[in-house]
Order: sequence, then C-alpha cells, then structure tokens
Amino acid sequence: MKKLKLLSIFFFLTLFVSVEAYSQEVGIRFGNFSGNNVAVDGVFALGEFSRIHADVSFGGGGVGIDALWNPIFKPVGSSDFNWYAGFGPSLFLGDPFTLGAAGEVGIEYAFADVPITIGADYRPVFVIVENTRFVGDGFGFNIRWRFGPND
Repeated sequence: MKKLKLLSIFFFLTLFVSVEAYSQEVGIRFGNFSGNNVAVDGVFALGEFSRIHADVSFGGGGVGIDALWNPIFKPVGSSDFNWYAGFGPSLFLGDPFTLGAAGEVGIEYAFADVPITIGADYRPVFVIVENTRFVGDGFGFNIRWRFGPND
C-alpha cells in the first residue's frame, strides 16, 4: 500500500510539474469520492479553456484516483465565476477494485486578491468493472491554492 501511495503522489507531482503556461492549483476536495470523503485536488491548465482536474483520495479501504479532462471551462456571463464540464477515468484501488467513467460539471470562483479558488461540482460515475452500476452521489466542494496567473 505504501508503494501505491508513493506512486500516486509521484504521478500527481509529475503532472503538476509537466504542465506550464497557465495557473495550476492544488488543494482539497470534500465530498463523496470513491467511497472516501476527502481528496487531494489538483487542476492543471492545458490552455485558456481546457484543463485536467485530478483527485487522489486515501482511506475507505483503498486509494481513489480520478483524472478528468475539462474541455469546457468558461466564464459565467460577465461574472467572475467560471463553469466547467468534463469526463475521464475513475479508479478505486482497493477491495473491491472498481474502474469507471466519470463525468463532471461544476462552478468555481478565483479570488483576485489572494491565490485561492473555491468551487462546487457534481461528479457521477458509471462503474464498468467490478460490478457495473451508476453512482450518482458525487457532490463535492473544492478549495485550492493557485500557482501562477489568475486567467
């Protein structure tokens, strides 16, 4: 289990270091996540309106990993809020092992005076492996520290 935790942290940090040009964010996500209720949350910008939203959670008998691509990341009208939508793999390394496809839609606010972003999202998962099912209770609250410019 220690090797799995180290591998997850290494993957998370490698992704963080490899992406450049736009602001990156690291923080915490509270809410239902692969049977856990707290996760390390990260956002890695790929361009002006595209990014990777990744989470790693520990506890609940295993490690949960989501790596979601948000191809839609746009302002809400003329406000300071942004909304996003995306999809990607959802994995739980534990007993039972699960692999699925997650969707995501959320809204967030990046403070201008401090490098903090807060947000809320809904993340349903269609579990494909071990027992096929739909899990629709993935609501979460994010708070992240922003590195780089506020775009």
